[in-house]
Amino acid sequence: MIPVPSLLRSLLSEHLDPGYAAAAKRRATAAPPRPVVTWGWQILAGLLVTAVFAAAAAQATSVAPATQETRQVLATGVRNAERANEAGARRRDALAGQVESERRERLAGDEQGRQLLADLDVAEFAAAATAVHGPGLNVTVTEASGARDLSDVSKQRVAGSPQVILDRDLQLVVDSLWVSGAEAIAIGDVRIGPNVTIRQAGGGLLVDNQPIANPYVVRAIGPPHAMGDSFDQSPGLQRLRILEAAYGVTVNVSEAEDLKLPAGSVREVNFAKQIGAK
Repeated sequence: MIPVPSLLRSLLSEHLDPGYAAAAKRRATAAPPRPVVTWGWQILAGLLVTAVFAAAAAQATSVAPATQETRQVLATGVRNAERANEAGARRRDALAGQVESERRERLAGDEQGRQLLADLDVAEFAAAATAVHGPGLNVTVTEASGARDLSDVSKQRVAGSPQVILDRDLQLVVDSLWVSGAEAIAIGDVRIGPNVTIRQAGGGLLVDNQPIANPYVVRAIGPPHAMGDSFDQSPGLQRLRILEAAYGVTVNVSEAEDLKLPAGSVREVNFAKQIGAK
């Protein structure tokens, strides 16, 4: 028989290290912890948690007045900016009226000036730069106020948003009104002109970079009966009827005897030039 060393024999026969075995034996024979000590540690931990929550509540209470004050300062700043913007718009309109009066007075004295004024009137009307009024159509689109069960008929048009009417819907309505014979169009209080865009911005709609809210009112000046008959068969109204049936949108088309549309914003038009060209 070949002798086996004692270390190798212990590795083969004793699977648990002697140190671990001794620790397990001491733990088994040791007295159980006293209940008073255990409860003491639990009470101390509870007191620490309570202290942390109390400190957080005190901090939130102390920060709340400052947050409210900041909110009030921001709201005041917004209101002041809105008033300044409105005052600037009124002054702009007044100065534009003075310029218009002076121009007409100076040009109306001869035949060439009167012809120039007539050409300017045509150009300004085409650019939606003058306020107009006359008979036409009102197209009012109202989104449903309550949520509907859309599991069978449709899905949300904007993921995670209840909004139904999108920029492309209003664009199609405006295009259909132009084709139907409209001479001037406004959405809300924003006149539609050559340089006006209708865009989606998150959960809102912007017309000429100005937000418009539900309900969306599109006003179009033109021959009401002929324009209404043509608009009834247009792709714009057909899409609104589909949204009405699927999403609960309310669509109302009515004739009006006298609509008043504001003048649109006029911007300087820049033209690209080839490098080196004069």
